[in-house]
Amino acid sequence: MTNDVPVRPGRALIFSNLAHYYNHVIMLLFPTVALVLENEWGWSFGDLLSLSFLGYLAYGLAALPAGWIADRWSTRGMMAIYLLGTGTVTFLTGFAQTPWALGVGLTSMGLFASIYHPVGTSFIVRHAVNRGKALGANGVFGTLGVATAAVIASTLTDGWGWRMAFMVPGAVCFATGLVFVLFTGPDARSPVSRKPGVATVALDRRDIVRAFTILAVTMTCAGFIAQGFLVALPKVFSEKVSLFASEGISGTGTLVTLALLVGASGQLLGGYLAERYSIKSVYLGMYVLMVPVAVMMGYLVDAPLVASAALLQLVLASSLPAENCLVARFCPDGWHARAYGAKFVLALGVASLAVPLTGILRDQTGSFFLFFMAIAAFAATIAIFATFLPRAGSEADAAAPSPVAGAAE
Repeated sequence: MTNDVPVRPGRALIFSNLAHYYNHVIMLLFPTVALVLENEWGWSFGDLLSLSFLGYLAYGLAALPAGWIADRWSTRGMMAIYLLGTGTVTFLTGFAQTPWALGVGLTSMGLFASIYHPVGTSFIVRHAVNRGKALGANGVFGTLGVATAAVIASTLTDGWGWRMAFMVPGAVCFATGLVFVLFTGPDARSPVSRKPGVATVALDRRDIVRAFTILAVTMTCAGFIAQGFLVALPKVFSEKVSLFASEGISGTGTLVTLALLVGASGQLLGGYLAERYSIKSVYLGMYVLMVPVAVMMGYLVDAPLVASAALLQLVLASSLPAENCLVARFCPDGWHARAYGAKFVLALGVASLAVPLTGILRDQTGSFFLFFMAIAAFAATIAIFATFLPRAGSEADAAAPSPVAGAAE
């Protein structure tokens, strides 16, 4: 069946939101599955996390070429490849018989999943009638994916074994891809609202270079925080939280999901603050607040630890709208896609080193105390560097809707 009618805006948003949700669910299945594989395969938590490193690396580094191909070929075509390809390799990963086969599967998942962020954002911008609302809704779906991945993985693992934790989401993603191919038509033409090459505010070259040098550091540090925190949280709760302990991995997954769901509201809070206050101040303030929260988490257990985890996720998510507005503010319009692509390379690619380092730190020290001190150090580094960001024009005017990534990247 072919469809020559351009993609309808409402239909485009439904598929792009589902695709964003699947993206974060699929990329966060393994940290929960690893809790079972520690016993089944006799590998340490750190060794198991190392199997996923190349997948997380590909997830970030392949974003730039994926966006480049979409710009020169078709966002719809790349969306189809993303849904069908990610679904296929995720399903096949459930058949892995050895750690190395699992590593190949996880790497393939990261490679196909890398397509979504540059292509999905472009797909929304190309087809949405109200871009601001569409991008905001899309960010919420991504955050929900981050929040529910643990409970999906734990429920499937407890009920039918860890292989189903890959097979079921993979099959759903693939089926959605088939529906997408059958019921969407060619890309719509993207309207151009301003001449390319015009920055959001008037800045000289030195300000732009300084801003992006600072943001390169802060976005990389934020990526280390987000990736390390999300892959560590299931293990942290399994060791330090006795609530629902009798429920096994399902109890752990439920607690992780509850903590991250509470934190998910940070996207909305951050957007509200970025529209009404200095973007730079909101960005800096969130990471100043994160420092004591991370330090406390190194000492807390049980319910206080769960509450602190929710607060840390809330603060992290709240920083993302301001961060994205800063990128847009210091970037000429014609470079937005490349600027966000570079952000994904730093926050998802370079910062993927956080995944094996988190496991190594846990295995070498036997606890997550130093891990949380490292999060505090990264947050302090971001706050210090952010103080040197340039200020120009009205920051309220600069707080325009932009692609939401980060915790929901």
